Amino acid sequence: MHKKNDKNALDLIPNIILNEWNISDNGMVVVTVENKGFFNKIAQMFFHRPKVSYIRLDEFGSCVFRNIDGSKTIYEIGQELIKEYPDSSYQLYERLTKYFEILRSNKYISFINAN
Repeated sequence: MHKKNDKNALDLIPNIILNEWNISDNGMVVVTVENKGFFNKIAQMFFHRPKVSYIRLDEFGSCVFRNIDGSKTIYEIGQELIKEYPDSSYQLYERLTKYFEILRSNKYISFINAN
């Protein structure tokens, strides 16, 4: 039998845990990721891969990232996104919840009030 999850994903409060990110001159967020670990060292030595990667978020991702302040819920961030991009409301919260899960799995954010 499945245990019902009492926590609604839209009530979660994301918090940025990245050390290095900034906002470029055009307002887009750029995340700096150091490529560590054994396989990254091999790739750097033999395939001339960079030690640091710069990940440029698109306009929607940047808007979401700029709104993460450690106090707004996913729902509130979605409302800010709708204000800035009124045509983005189609399946917004399903897509936004998935986006936050990707950010969490990449260790860019954590959730303050997660179980």
